[in-house]
Amino acid sequence: MRVKVKILVLLLAAMAAVLALPFSAQAQNEKPAGKTLLAGAAASNITPPLGAKIVGGWTPMPATHVHDELYAKSLVLDDGTTRVAIVVVDNVGIPRHVFDAAKKLVEAETGLPRDRMLMSATHTHSAATARGDDYLSLNQQLDDYQSFLARRIADGVRRAINNLAPARVGWAVGQAPEHVFNRRWHLKEGTPAPNPFGGYDKVQMNPSSGPHLDKPAGPTDPEVSFLSVQARDGRPIALLANYSLHYVGGVKGADISADYYGVFARRLTELLGADDPDRPFVAIMSNGTSGNVNNINFRNPDKRRQPYEKMRIVGNAVAAEVYKKYQTLEYQDWVPVSMLQTELPIKFRVPTQEQLAFARQIQAKPESAKPHQRHEKTYAQRVLAMADYPPEFPMILQALRIGDLGIATIPTEVFVEIGLEVKKRSPFAQTFVVSLANGSYGYLPTPEHHKLGGYETWLGTNRVETEASRKITEKLLGMFDELSKKYSSKSVEDQKQASSR
Repeated sequence: MRVKVKILVLLLAAMAAVLALPFSAQAQNEKPAGKTLLAGAAASNITPPLGAKIVGGWTPMPATHVHDELYAKSLVLDDGTTRVAIVVVDNVGIPRHVFDAAKKLVEAETGLPRDRMLMSATHTHSAATARGDDYLSLNQQLDDYQSFLARRIADGVRRAINNLAPARVGWAVGQAPEHVFNRRWHLKEGTPAPNPFGGYDKVQMNPSSGPHLDKPAGPTDPEVSFLSVQARDGRPIALLANYSLHYVGGVKGADISADYYGVFARRLTELLGADDPDRPFVAIMSNGTSGNVNNINFRNPDKRRQPYEKMRIVGNAVAAEVYKKYQTLEYQDWVPVSMLQTELPIKFRVPTQEQLAFARQIQAKPESAKPHQRHEKTYAQRVLAMADYPPEFPMILQALRIGDLGIATIPTEVFVEIGLEVKKRSPFAQTFVVSLANGSYGYLPTPEHHKLGGYETWLGTNRVETEASRKITEKLLGMFDELSKKYSSKSVEDQKQASSR
């Protein structure tokens, strides 16, 4: 009798434990009755005409050749309740008003709300400018290429919606540490690092190799995260990857190229055998948090490479790592899709009267005078232009959830420390951050890096307040927490370990 009572007590306790579970733990990731996950993708050619100005270096140059075409690549997901569009564009950085123009077209033509669209730039340095003369969207007038770009982005989203079909998704994280290096370095004592403002920095970006190097001024993020989308029969529809590496470069002359982002996409398509023109596969590489990370090993410099050789090495290697992890994916026929968007007020850095006076002094220097720093006249011009900036602006931030995957967006070139912190504190099993999303406002260093100085912190390269990274990080993590309120009760640590296997 005592045994029967004990068994009954245990059964009742087990039932109570199940009933006490939150709804999300029982059913949040189970397919709701009558709902089907839909997905569609498309790629729009956005290659500009020859003669268009290529930006990325200190001096724009007219394009003389197209090495490989540029694209705006779109992925649309629909869980039966929420529809979102993700767009990645081969460009160095696109102002908010150009993305806004594209979103307006999409909303008018498809009904998809503007706050359900994530649009970003890859940061290739061998594409025509989309910035025009109005870097900060103070004037909403579009030039010819901006209008063309907005139209082609909108067409791509519309075509992706037309391609919606029942789908399944899976995600994973690979490792590609051999191609990422922090580009900001502490120099040994006695090695000067002059800045354009008459002073000296504590660190230098892209220093020359040699015994004067002390140590990198920050970490790297070796992860290559990706979301794979397939049709129910296993046919690849799209793959969205994210890697925290600046462009690689090494183009020939004034060529137009999508850089390693394009190489990655072409190689992955080959590896998957997904080149059927009647059922096109769209491979997408987005820019992670690479504001202070590039592909140059300053401690042990690489040999001189032929044009395009290094970007092929990097793009092919990252594609191979994704392909390896791709083989191990477990797919789900339905996952919840949800997205939050906010506009966070951020202050612009406005130059002081002393800084403006120094800039005028530099501009008045004769060309024959020896400069304190070779780019001082460029920065004098930038500082004077910043005097007309508004005191603050609304920065679009987004948090996107696709099942156990979290995606955050920031409209700047984000330092890697910020991305690492968001990943570490995220409530989701897997997380990545997309830079240069929904706008382009220069670099986003941390307050600690502002104290060190260096190119990315200079007034005119960095345009937002020195505390901006902290405000943005906390806001994004709060948005993630909101999205995860009905999240699975499985421990986050278990999920993160599973996603990295």
